[in-house]
Amino acid sequence: MTDPILIRPLHQADSVAELTTLLHRAYQRLADMGLRYMATHQSEAVTRERIAQGTCLVAVLDEKICGTILFRSARQTMGCPWYDRPDVASFAQFAVDPAIQAKGIGLQLLKKAETMAVADNAREIALDTAEPATHLVEWYSRLDYRFREYTQWSHTNYRSVILSKALTPS
Repeated sequence: MTDPILIRPLHQADSVAELTTLLHRAYQRLADMGLRYMATHQSEAVTRERIAQGTCLVAVLDEKICGTILFRSARQTMGCPWYDRPDVASFAQFAVDPAIQAKGIGLQLLKKAETMAVADNAREIALDTAEPATHLVEWYSRLDYRFREYTQWSHTNYRSVILSKALTPS
């Protein structure tokens, strides 16, 4: 990839329909595994609701959104014991267009979310993913995320693992 990737907040003029379609495409592999992540099937209205829960960042290549991550500050992170801690930020709705995955775009989005968490004075940044998605658990583990707990969300058909990374203030 020769063109630079721009990481920026979602603009009001950006298409939520296109973002929702990107999420569906990016999560298709997980849907094919039988895992019912919200992003495998969510409507545009749900995408909007989720965006409102934090700061939606997008990766832009050739003026087209090709990736996204939803950062939630520690004040916006809740729902299970680890997320309820006052020093834990989180991210969700993390996706890169499957046609250009494994080119560093996801890492750029993730690093931006981690930087935002440090700026927000969080001591940890966490995520949840399906326990059976071992490829994702292994990828996050290589990036220094470690297991904290299990949880069961009402909208999924799997047990989730909560993974978290200690942050170092800059």
